[in-house]
Amino acid sequence: MDRLTISELQSQNEIIQAFPVMNQLRTHLDETTYLALVTEAREKDMYRLFALYDQEEIVAVTGFKPMITLYYGRFVWVCDLVTRETKRSNGYGEKLLSFIHQWAKDNGYESVALSSGLNRTDAHRFYEQKMAYDKVSYVFKVSLD
Repeated sequence: MDRLTISELQSQNEIIQAFPVMNQLRTHLDETTYLALVTEAREKDMYRLFALYDQEEIVAVTGFKPMITLYYGRFVWVCDLVTRETKRSNGYGEKLLSFIHQWAKDNGYESVALSSGLNRTDAHRFYEQKMAYDKVSYVFKVSLD
């Protein structure tokens, strides 16, 4: 496991290098839109983007942001978590999510929360069975166009 490293992606080049993996989760984004959204979220919303490397290859990516709400208190919201399709079931998602848990603890946050699409049953099983997450709410959305 010493071949695995986690690094924050900060430069435009690093962020773009993660796009092929992130695009497996966020298929609606093209590279230009992805870069613009990551840049804006980092500037305005404290979004952090990290990659898990197996040697030199990006095998998983996560984006999260620290938040404070009356419901959750001080917590970290996982916006994005994806493992390269050909590398799934190798413990990479667990390693990245555990990294977020430790980052949250180290920075004084009380919990970690996320939402997952209704059709992502494998992800739900991972969150509930492997990572001990509880279902605590539904997320509702309305488009304003």
